[in-house]
Amino acid sequence: MTDLELKNLKDNLWHSADMLRAGAHLAANKYGQPILGLIFLRYADVLFKQHKAEIDAEYNKYKGSRMERAYKDVAVEKCGFFLPECAFFDYINDAPDDANKALLVKRAMEAIEQENPRMQGVLPKEVYGQLVPEEEPELLSRIVRVFKDIPEDISIDIFGQIYEYFLGNFALAEGQGGGAFYTPASVVQYMVEVLRPVTGDKKFLDPACGSGGMFVQAARYMHRHNASNQDLMSFRCYGVEKEPDTVKLAKMNLLLNNVRGEITEANSFYSDPYNAFGNFDYVMANPPFNVDEVVFEKVADDARFNTYGVPRNKTKSTKKASDKKETVPNANYLWIGYFATALNENGKAALVMANSASDAGGSELEIRKKMIQDGIISQMVTLPSNMFSTVTLPATLWFFNKQRTHKDEILFIDARNICTQVDRAHRKFSDEQIKNLGIITRLYEGDSDAFWELVNEYKAEGKQEEVDWLLERWPDGTYRDVIGLCKVAKITGEDGIEDNDWSLNAGRYVGVVIEDDGMTENEFRQEMLSLNGEFSQLSAEAEDLQKEIGKNMLDLFGEE
Repeated sequence: MTDLELKNLKDNLWHSADMLRAGAHLAANKYGQPILGLIFLRYADVLFKQHKAEIDAEYNKYKGSRMERAYKDVAVEKCGFFLPECAFFDYINDAPDDANKALLVKRAMEAIEQENPRMQGVLPKEVYGQLVPEEEPELLSRIVRVFKDIPEDISIDIFGQIYEYFLGNFALAEGQGGGAFYTPASVVQYMVEVLRPVTGDKKFLDPACGSGGMFVQAARYMHRHNASNQDLMSFRCYGVEKEPDTVKLAKMNLLLNNVRGEITEANSFYSDPYNAFGNFDYVMANPPFNVDEVVFEKVADDARFNTYGVPRNKTKSTKKASDKKETVPNANYLWIGYFATALNENGKAALVMANSASDAGGSELEIRKKMIQDGIISQMVTLPSNMFSTVTLPATLWFFNKQRTHKDEILFIDARNICTQVDRAHRKFSDEQIKNLGIITRLYEGDSDAFWELVNEYKAEGKQEEVDWLLERWPDGTYRDVIGLCKVAKITGEDGIEDNDWSLNAGRYVGVVIEDDGMTENEFRQEMLSLNGEFSQLSAEAEDLQKEIGKNMLDLFGEE
């Protein structure tokens, strides 16, 4: 399937959501569940059909002999799961267009869960009764037929892309009031591009996993870098999510993308289902910002949070209204500390955080100082505004790397002006922007080969503008600071991080380029002061010259 064909397929499928909005008796934030459930149902149907000939052959080979095996067992071996006939998509699609269709969908999903224990409680079985309103009982049938249009010979990987496409569109549609479960794919792709996860016996944690996009993008990155399905079998994902409906979205997302892992419904502040401390190779997350209801005594003695320090209001205690217990004034640094302490001795992490955390004062400054001095923070990236459906202000990406050797410095990148406009209110990174930002990290790490490979890739694709962008900044293929874009800052020394009050705000270090003239903010200021001085001098000389001309005119012609 070509990129254009896939785009057209996604767009056509999305029309189902429009039908649902128009006719279903569902709250605005509930549209996604039934649609995503039907995507999963069609996925299961197509996957099973693609393996059915192989399953039948293996079953019939020993049928009637002492070695005969149950058909279900053969199916699980060859396909990964067993699909009962009542869950076949044709069986549901061909049924009459009436209210009974919702019952058929429910029974299909119940049967799938019953026959496949790992799917227990995942599918949104109960919601379909609301998709057959009295005034339009055929609504569900219309939506089912939309997904019947997905070709049966389609690559299974395409289903994962369709699912992610719908997750993103639902997040955009819900706007400020929704989409908390979803981190835009382009942001996650960039995070993964910096982390460069590798296969093997690796453990991957997301303690605020939402719909599981971090896991999916990590797996896709490894696929793109020649990891086989067998390689990915040893790559295990562990997610924590406190919203029950979102847990279901995440579990379906992993299943559709063939990612092995566990999703646990829990509150990460008060529960530690995977014994996270020092236990993970990779941590990625986009946690909720500025949470202020975490009870202090429940986290104060937890090594996940107190290794670098627990934020605390030194002037007065903040009391939780419900029980009058002291709460952490802002949980941002609970998350940050948690991600750092979850890493094993070779671990790496990437997380999205509110921009304000980079300069936070008080107890948060002391925590940040300890982490900087510890050398765990490798890179800070300021994102453009409007990258998230639920956050309009710029956010910051924090990167941790316990393998790094240069622990006395941090790479800062200001990416606020590097983005592609999706619509009036939303932005994203293009594929080229992800690669260009990622190559800065590669150059900083001394990987010139990766730089020249990217340059040659762009040349082969005829993308001269991208070639020029790279070579104008790093003409010899080695890292150097670029004003307004990137800067390696030392912890100590003149204009170092210590001198900047331990701030991790990239804007403090990279400088500002004014328009297209290449000047920093300070250089621009000095230039304007100089020009103003010259203008004042020229004005004074002009005034003197005007007086001289006036005097000469009087001498020549006298008074009027």
